[in-house]
Amino acid sequence: MSRQPEEEGPGPCNEVTLRGRLTAEPVERELPSGDVITTFRVSVARGRKTPLTARSQQSSDWVDCVAGGARVRRSAAGWSVGDEVEVHGSLRRRFYRAQGAAVTRLEVEVVRVRRLQRPAVRQVT
Repeated sequence: MSRQPEEEGPGPCNEVTLRGRLTAEPVERELPSGDVITTFRVSVARGRKTPLTARSQQSSDWVDCVAGGARVRRSAAGWSVGDEVEVHGSLRRRFYRAQGAAVTRLEVEVVRVRRLQRPAVRQVT
């Protein structure tokens, strides 16, 4: 008896949602292909301890993000360090050459973003 597709369960899933703080200004650059991307890094506080993090003193992780869509790049261009942001996308392994060496990076290819809040501005008295 062959199984119907709906009986096989969920298919592959590569979806990422991050909520954290922007740790550096977004940087827009042009690739050798002519494509324009914006890169930024998000620091995400670690939640509960897991067997792998139980002994770690590290309280957050940082994640490199890259946006190629014009709408996402425009949104990120208005962000400032410390902004709390939410990004949605997929994990991607990128290969490229830098200074003659092969390099690989794991990053989130961002397809949707939003700024959740800006850090409070301190008034100097």
